[in-house]
Amino acid sequence: MTDSPKLFDRIHETFRLKHLSPRTEKSYLYYIKDFLRFHHLRHPRDLGVDDIRQYLSYLAVEKQVAASTQNIALSALLFLYQQVLTIELPYIDHIERAKQPDRLPVVFTQDEVRQILAELEGLPHLVVSLLYGSGMRLGECVRLRVKDLDFTYQQITIRDAKGYKHRVTMLPQKLIPALQQQLLTARQIHQQDLAEGFGAVELPDALARKYTNAPRSWNWQYVFPARNRSCDPRSGVIRRHHLLEDVIQKAVRYAIRRAKITKHGSCHTFRHSFATHLLQNGYDIRTVQELLGHKDVKTTMIYTHVLNRGGRGVRSPLDN
Repeated sequence: MTDSPKLFDRIHETFRLKHLSPRTEKSYLYYIKDFLRFHHLRHPRDLGVDDIRQYLSYLAVEKQVAASTQNIALSALLFLYQQVLTIELPYIDHIERAKQPDRLPVVFTQDEVRQILAELEGLPHLVVSLLYGSGMRLGECVRLRVKDLDFTYQQITIRDAKGYKHRVTMLPQKLIPALQQQLLTARQIHQQDLAEGFGAVELPDALARKYTNAPRSWNWQYVFPARNRSCDPRSGVIRRHHLLEDVIQKAVRYAIRRAKITKHGSCHTFRHSFATHLLQNGYDIRTVQELLGHKDVKTTMIYTHVLNRGGRGVRSPLDN
């Protein structure tokens, strides 16, 4: 049977070995199951490149998914065959590709950023300020550990970011007092957890086995801990996780609405705004690339197009 526990046990085990994020695991699992359902629950070993091509074309033509969604589905199937089943696949060509629209990122003006921040308070205000002030992704921000903040050098170390890379970005001087106050709050929560027999946090790459005291140490705690303890779905251990992204996303949606800003923005828009405003202020694109953690400078180049207002920066004759 295709969906036998043995196959999916191997998939979950490989997820852990490769240290995939929970979000990536969820996406991969969805498309693996959808692929198998599409082929009437036949075992993946009985399917090949033609079957993968047929499924991906079905997603593009019949389901009309976005190009990025089709790419995620392909990555999930390559993971299944190459990492789980250890089957090397030849290059998959002649796929009906979903059309990738040429979109420029939505960017807030500096005035719009101020308006949105004015509608936020407390923890959401601090997190969103940090997103705009450092260019971090929301997921990177809520997963910050105490040891990742360096107030002396005013920098933030972001570990295991997209592509499993580490990078360093700036820590805005303006946010230092608020972050130090947040650390006091987080430490009080941690001490209370320890007093009640908890206080151990999840560590990456099996470090908990190597450093047995590390999970309860202050340095490894989250800067933005969750309000309540919860059961870890992977291990079944009850502990305090980091702040959920949904909390900030919801607060930002409401703030944009209250600020009467018509742009279709989100938490990620502050990262786009960070990059665009740095370029506006004259910083070179390589510096911005490094701060954002982009592998290729071509990815960062999109923000130069955002700066070309009014048709590549040309001034309308009507304005003269």
